[in-house]
Amino acid sequence: MSTTASRLPGMRVPAERLAGLHRVWTKSGTQRTSTYLLLLMVVAVLNVIGVVMVLSASSVQSLDSKGTAWWFFERQLLWSGLGVMGFAVASRIDYRAWRKYTVPFLGVATVLLVLVLVPGIGIWVDGSRRWLGFGSWRVQPSEIAKLALLVYAADVLTRRQQQVGDWRKALRPVMLVFLLFAALIMKEPDLASTMVLTVILGAVLIVGGIRARHLAAIGGAAVAAVTLFALMVPWRRARMLTFLDPWHDKSNAGYQVTQSLIALGSGGWTGVGLGASRAKWRFLPAAHTDFIFAIVGEELGLFGCMLVVGLFAALAYLGVRTALRAPDRFGMLLAGGITAWIVGQAVINIGSVVGLLPVSGIPLPFVSFGGTALLFTMVAAGLLGNVARQGGR
Repeated sequence: MSTTASRLPGMRVPAERLAGLHRVWTKSGTQRTSTYLLLLMVVAVLNVIGVVMVLSASSVQSLDSKGTAWWFFERQLLWSGLGVMGFAVASRIDYRAWRKYTVPFLGVATVLLVLVLVPGIGIWVDGSRRWLGFGSWRVQPSEIAKLALLVYAADVLTRRQQQVGDWRKALRPVMLVFLLFAALIMKEPDLASTMVLTVILGAVLIVGGIRARHLAAIGGAAVAAVTLFALMVPWRRARMLTFLDPWHDKSNAGYQVTQSLIALGSGGWTGVGLGASRAKWRFLPAAHTDFIFAIVGEELGLFGCMLVVGLFAALAYLGVRTALRAPDRFGMLLAGGITAWIVGQAVINIGSVVGLLPVSGIPLPFVSFGGTALLFTMVAAGLLGNVARQGGR
């Protein structure tokens, strides 16, 4: 059968190559190191917590806006299923294969970021044009841009390992792509995604060995830019200043944070019980998305919060261990960037919910209700898992 198939005029891929790909796929599926298994368990538990908490946190809003308490839950199940498939594929395909498609990946991400800004194509919601699609089926190009930038930066710093001290050779091409993506995302506008993009880039540059003075210059410019963009828009400025004392304006700019703190405080040690939240009854905005951690604290108490934080801490440890044991430089950079992406986003989200950071609008990875964000975070976690599979132990 294979010999006949390979001779058909329409078959461009030899049967031997298909057989080789099958062997690689099968072999990669048997490489299950302890780091990979622990990572798989952590991601699985976070996803289960996410599905359960989305059902609880969204039921009231779903019933009110969709006529059924199950709408957001069903969507989360669907995207979680797609995420599981994305994780499975990414964790089995050799991570080095991503280097072959770096340029096309960047091209696709750039085109989508441009398209989302076109009136009539990009979907306008709550003052931002961040989505492509129709109806409830939407894709957020900024999530694709995160992974595209990560793969590109890791590839450049791998190919130019001996030139990391020369900013023109190693740093400039990466910064040009970052600035392009950041400018397009800020045009939407979406400061939160730009911040995550900056965290990813910073992690890759640090792990890649970029000189300290170059890192300091980039870091200073990033802090100045974020501060400027945050203060120049009135509602962002209110968010930045209100987090210092949310109770001072608890009925307006500080409303969301104060309601979040009330929900967290109501949970005590063990919580009021799963499904028994009062904050989700339209008191706490974005209860099933950006502020789902507050519902976790209210319903599951401090123990539930510690479980979620502990899982992200475990993911951080496993990510760092994966980076240190990576078979090559490209794998190390990928692992470092993905770990910073997921854990950094979790820190920003949780910091906002508990009032330690300004409200950012960043979802909690794996847990918050989401579509593209959940899917591409799972793909990134699968990519991290592939590096862990090949790193040994």
